[in-house]
Amino acid sequence: IRGNLMGKRVDFSARTVITPDPNLRIDQVGVPRSIAQNLTFPEIVTPFNIDKMQELVQRGNNQYPGAKYIIRDNGERIDLRFHPKPSDLHLQCGYKVERHVRDGDVVIFNRQPTLHKMSMMGHHIRVLPWSTFRMNLSVTTPYNADFDGDEMNLHVPQSMETRAEIEELAIVPRQIITPQSNRPVMGIVQDTLTAVRKMTKRDVFLEKDQMMNLLMFLPIWDGKMPMPAILKPKPLWTGKQLFSLIIPGAVNVIRTHYTHPDDEDDSPYKWISPGDTKVLVEHGKLISGILCKKTLGTSAGSLLHIVMLELGWEIAGTFYWHIQMVINNWLLLEGHTIGIGDTIADPQTYIDIQNSIKKAKHDVIDVIEKAHNDELEPTPGNTLRQTFENQVNRILNDARDKTGSSAQKSLSEYNNFKAMVVSGAKGSKINISQVIACVGQQNVEGKRIPFGFRKRTLPHFIKDDYGPESRGFVENSYLAGLTPSEFYFHAMGGREGLIDTAVKTAETGYIQRRLIKAMESIMITYDGTVRNSVGQLIQLRYGEDGLDGGAVEFQTLPTLKPSNKAFEKKFKFDISNERQLKKIFNEDIVKELMGSANIVGELEKEWETLKRDRETLRQVFPKGDSKVVLPCNLPRMIWNAQKIFHINTRVPTDLNPFRVIEGVRELVKKIVIVQGEDPLSRMANENATLLFDCLLRSTLCTKRVAEEFRLSSEAFEWLLGEIETRFQQAQVQP
Repeated sequence: IRGNLMGKRVDFSARTVITPDPNLRIDQVGVPRSIAQNLTFPEIVTPFNIDKMQELVQRGNNQYPGAKYIIRDNGERIDLRFHPKPSDLHLQCGYKVERHVRDGDVVIFNRQPTLHKMSMMGHHIRVLPWSTFRMNLSVTTPYNADFDGDEMNLHVPQSMETRAEIEELAIVPRQIITPQSNRPVMGIVQDTLTAVRKMTKRDVFLEKDQMMNLLMFLPIWDGKMPMPAILKPKPLWTGKQLFSLIIPGAVNVIRTHYTHPDDEDDSPYKWISPGDTKVLVEHGKLISGILCKKTLGTSAGSLLHIVMLELGWEIAGTFYWHIQMVINNWLLLEGHTIGIGDTIADPQTYIDIQNSIKKAKHDVIDVIEKAHNDELEPTPGNTLRQTFENQVNRILNDARDKTGSSAQKSLSEYNNFKAMVVSGAKGSKINISQVIACVGQQNVEGKRIPFGFRKRTLPHFIKDDYGPESRGFVENSYLAGLTPSEFYFHAMGGREGLIDTAVKTAETGYIQRRLIKAMESIMITYDGTVRNSVGQLIQLRYGEDGLDGGAVEFQTLPTLKPSNKAFEKKFKFDISNERQLKKIFNEDIVKELMGSANIVGELEKEWETLKRDRETLRQVFPKGDSKVVLPCNLPRMIWNAQKIFHINTRVPTDLNPFRVIEGVRELVKKIVIVQGEDPLSRMANENATLLFDCLLRSTLCTKRVAEEFRLSSEAFEWLLGEIETRFQQAQVQP
């Protein structure tokens, strides 16, 4: 069964080594000509393609593009490889020609182990010289591929139906967001990521010739140069301006840079960040901030994620390609390199590092002496030996961290090691500190290196030596090089990692196989339930809320955390203050409100509902965690509405509070997951949509819509319609 039914050798497949090509789109794969000349697709001859097919048949199998076989309508097969005169063969409609695959054909590309659906994706062929498969760098993440000798498989579909399925379901840009963790699985990587961080810094300027050259690499460029940021002594454009031209559509994003200080968001410098670490993309223009992995990586809410959700998969797919084309060509002007000079700190730093390590050794000796003299008190729940080990470990780890941070501080802004870490492309702070300062404690099974011989780790130490060196503390850096005993301990620590990896792979692989076997037939059916192949019910609604994992985003429930006072200030609409009303609404609305008897009751009802929602939420989330996963990112949709309708938040609005209350009420009625009017269905629907309803009512309450967002009636109607549409699109499909 396993060898012949579940998995078997197949025809129309190819396998070779993969190499990178940043000039391909993410949905392309470079195929060697020798493979393209060998794999075929059976094309049916029609009046529309008969001339083209006749031409391919005449070229035969030896020229590319050509054909291998003709299959007559009676099923007879003609092999063009051994046919004496292919030019004598005449095609008729209904014959099949097995032609060589050519540019634009759809294929499935796969790398083993196939761990998730993004390990087999649809690509378009691009026939290229030489003998390796070429692929875009961003697609390596979902395949978990690298170019150190990995091989990949390619499968050519053999019918129009299969091609349509791959094109409509499995093509790479459609797989950008994974339903597993509602985030993109592909980001910008390696040199492009390092370069994009360099290019969006404040002091990067481009001259006219450079700017024009780079725009030639941007297929969506409309031929208009933006106004240069600097005019005298000569026109200069900034790197941010160039990146703004790459961003498609009118997307809005707020992110932070890798080095963003946590306390800055509450300070008066919220938007004019001193280190340029607040990333703001408004209406498709990069206003401020240095881009890094947080904005262009595989995290939820990144720029790529939002482009995918707002503008669709086709634009998102080409966006990756545009970024790479422009940024890589900019990097050719700028350059990036790393050498031994990037690993050398200044002399004072080395003195500090030596002192820190000396001090740590003295501290360890003190602890050992304390233990010898019975002065060491065991901490609660630990034996004396455990207490001793914990204290020594803490001292040594502190020493490593301290030396590491002083090493990092000594590196200049222009250090190339730092450039890669800050952009998020490669490496981490720990790598830097191990290269420059000190490698630190080596562990086996989570403890310091154990005694292997009689009461010692190696014959080079005296018996009963509990000091740092004897038990595997490596005080040298990689730059300085390890002593023989340090090297030995380092190898012990590393060996454990390798064994662990090998064992875990086998274990998890077998667990995964059993899970897949148990669950392979489970799917969402057309009535919204989740069933298996024999029709047994697994779930009444997929994920309890019937929403697609790829269509939801992380959002914050605004009413959960604030104190009662803050809650009332932000959400309760006070109708009695006429001066305030005149600031918010135009005169007609104010007159209507002052003359209306119902409005007080309606607003009171709204306020009661908000309080009730808040109590419910506090029961659901007793820990006060306000992060939820829901469709329709409301803050961003409101921001989009403000941009589309040019809302000025200082001008009174023409929106009637009655309409807000009524509109939200109607919208909540339209948000249905479980159809049906019977009590059970209604209760099920209430449970499925509870969180979303609470988010809706608290974000679109009268006070916030009118005062905080200042939406016009036109913008508000657009927003309601957009939310309804997006919610429907977020429901999961069979």
